[in-house]
Amino acid sequence: MTLGEMIERGSNAYPEKTAIKFKDMVWTYTDLNNDINKAANGLKKLGIKKGDKVGLLMINSPYFVITYFGIVKLGATVVPVNVMFKGGEIVYQLNDSNAVVLITSPRFMPLIAQIRDQFKTVKNVIVQDIYEENSFPGTISLAEMLKNESADLDLDYNVSDDDIAVFLYTSGTTGNPKGAMLTHDNLVANADQTRMATDSTDEDITLCVLPMFHSFAWTTCVTLPLLCGGKIVIHESFVPQAFLKTIPEENITIIAAVPTMYAVLLQVPEVNPDHYKKIRLAYSGGAAMPVEVIKKIDEKYRIKILEGYGLSETSPVCTVNPWKGMRKPGSIGITVPGVDCRIVDDSGNDVPRNAPGELLFRGRNVMKGYYNLPEATAEALKDGWICTGDIGYMDDDGYIFIIDRKKDLIIVGGLNVYPREVEEILYTHPKVAEAAVIGVPDKLRGESVKAVIALKQGETAAEREIIKYCQEKLANYKLPKSVQFMEALPKTSTGKILKRALK
Repeated sequence: MTLGEMIERGSNAYPEKTAIKFKDMVWTYTDLNNDINKAANGLKKLGIKKGDKVGLLMINSPYFVITYFGIVKLGATVVPVNVMFKGGEIVYQLNDSNAVVLITSPRFMPLIAQIRDQFKTVKNVIVQDIYEENSFPGTISLAEMLKNESADLDLDYNVSDDDIAVFLYTSGTTGNPKGAMLTHDNLVANADQTRMATDSTDEDITLCVLPMFHSFAWTTCVTLPLLCGGKIVIHESFVPQAFLKTIPEENITIIAAVPTMYAVLLQVPEVNPDHYKKIRLAYSGGAAMPVEVIKKIDEKYRIKILEGYGLSETSPVCTVNPWKGMRKPGSIGITVPGVDCRIVDDSGNDVPRNAPGELLFRGRNVMKGYYNLPEATAEALKDGWICTGDIGYMDDDGYIFIIDRKKDLIIVGGLNVYPREVEEILYTHPKVAEAAVIGVPDKLRGESVKAVIALKQGETAAEREIIKYCQEKLANYKLPKSVQFMEALPKTSTGKILKRALK
């Protein structure tokens, strides 16, 4: 099934049911399909066809959903652009992907105007001028497109579920970002795998505050509910008080957030846990979730967080703690239906249970490869298995625990230090709000451990206090030898702590 067929199916099965609510606006499944077809027809008139690439630079809104599905209904490929990107990063991604059209919103137009002459392949810019008049010469109005185009879409070619639907660019922690090529089947299959793992139905109401350009938000907060016939309540971004207010107002049953968002919610005073009793699923992903934060959210909100794991290259969901049955805080859970996991040593041999190794995954959700990068593709994909670069182990119950990234491993005098282990200890300190552990050069031992910490509001602490606290809980070689204090740790637009900015 293609993504376009999924939308058509929803329109036929739930014609008058609310698909999307945004502020005071509502789209039924029929409304949504009609607007998607109008967007597709508008793009078709611009010459967009199967295989073409279309950049999408927007904050969360129904128009992100409408234009995304309009693109893929034509068999074209969406290139979502991180809304936090600077000019050079946008230029690189659009040029690398050979995008021929960019769809954006007025807030980004001053930046686009500065860099537009650097685009090599972009011929047209479409502006989401839904809430204001289009005052940008040389652009095309999305509002006019949705007003004037037909809601009937006819194509003289077929779109296959094996066609590339999206390029998801990796974060580029090593070298330039790479475009992971995901098919319609990758995305629909992963939404269905997650549906089975979480028993999601058309009765669920999902609150989307994570940025839609990110795979975690797109699968769990958009594709999955639309596959099930559920309702999506969209916020432009994560604002804690608005987030908490919306949950009881809209009878939200599913939320998704990254660990730093949950940590922020712990700072909100005087909450009534009864307001959140209808939440049945609270996903956490994007980064390792400190066990202490899981416990405190449970205590304060009476919400059970289900930590999961995934990669852009896997659409992204690979594992999640079971919604029913045993939940293990600190674990990324078990594989979702249809996904297999191996844990291997440096020679590619399977390791026994409870022994650490690199995580490999296989399933219909795994990408086709990286765009125009055959060598990188061959390195990442081996016999259908995606090599994650993450170190973990599987316990006797089949639950997987991440120890750390291969590249984040700190080697102190020949001994391995996994930053997450030290971070877990730091998060138990009553004054610590955020923590990250990195390796820094050490002439004597190769590397030493450095802790970078943001304290809770109003708290003060000295370096020695933090080191002494860890000394009671960690072997000496794992102890931070230095501590840096910051008001807040640098983060990506999805809330993941950006360790490379700390080095």
